[in-house]
Amino acid sequence: MVTPSVLGPTAERLPDVQRIAVLRANALGDFVFVLPALDALRAAYPLAEIVLLGAPWHAKLWRDRPGPVDRVLVVPPAPGIRTPEAGEPESSMDDFLAAAVGEGFDLAVQIHGGGANSNPLISSLGARVTVGLRADDAPPLDRWLRYVYYQHEVIRYLEVVALVGAPATTIVPTLAVTDADRAEAVQVLGPAGRPRVALHPGASDTRRRWPAERFAEVARELHGDGYEVLVTGTPSEQEVVDRVVGAAGVPVRPQVGTLSLGGLVGCYAECALVVSNDTGPLHLAAAVGAPTVGIFWVGNLINTANPLRGRHRPICSWTVHCPVCGVDCTPGIYPHRPGDGECPHRDSFVTDVPAVEVLEAARELLPAE
Repeated sequence: MVTPSVLGPTAERLPDVQRIAVLRANALGDFVFVLPALDALRAAYPLAEIVLLGAPWHAKLWRDRPGPVDRVLVVPPAPGIRTPEAGEPESSMDDFLAAAVGEGFDLAVQIHGGGANSNPLISSLGARVTVGLRADDAPPLDRWLRYVYYQHEVIRYLEVVALVGAPATTIVPTLAVTDADRAEAVQVLGPAGRPRVALHPGASDTRRRWPAERFAEVARELHGDGYEVLVTGTPSEQEVVDRVVGAAGVPVRPQVGTLSLGGLVGCYAECALVVSNDTGPLHLAAAVGAPTVGIFWVGNLINTANPLRGRHRPICSWTVHCPVCGVDCTPGIYPHRPGDGECPHRDSFVTDVPAVEVLEAARELLPAE
């Protein structure tokens, strides 16, 4: 039996569910998108323990943090599941599965991708019911939803949990900010003498990177407007942060490797605005309550841009042809259309976004003087 809900039919809840496993072991932005689905599971199964099968960084993030995750089990690195973190000790998938089967999961949820690698893992947990996504090359689960690439990530995962009686309670990812998060941010950054804005010019996929010189222009203009400007980045993004700082020509504060993930949560939660490429920190900032301006390639806009406009402004690039070789990079998703959809180049697809558009959006969202 199904009942109507905001996002469509919702199946009946499963009886006697005491422990739920949820596989989502990838990157920061990817994890933010599943928060509404986790909230839905918590509301539908308030007495069940929700165990996230994740990476070591998930375990650190959820330590003493309120939210829908009760506990994290670190799943070992494996193809299609996750890559190892720096300095992570080796671990055995066989040992992990033996321990996971002993957990006695009633429900195992795969919201990790198309399922070619993740569905066999979910099926190996010994859960009473399995549910998740399924692409054409993936084995089925007990209940599954077809994986279609162009769909907003938040809605995708909400549709999955609706298959086990967990209707959406929100479509807005929200992450709690702790006193420890705020304390670390203050310890590293000091008290704010002026309202702060943060720029994040990096992204693991260089095709999503807006030119550093345009971030520098934004930094220069917002500094002139009276804001303290931070430039955040991971150690692998040091070079692009340095370029922004060097080109800005005004005092800005680079923050590379100075904050833990919790400290970054505390930092963004106190920012008047975060301007970023489409990458994990952008989505984290929105989840902790910061207004955002994001620079998106059109395909990623469909899948990941925040749908709300009261506090968020996604700026879209409509480029679909590789700026180097001219190949149309969409036909890989549409195999009946001409073109191969793939090329080896990783030049930016968002250089057509002018700085003035980003500045106009930023000034719309920033408090009036």
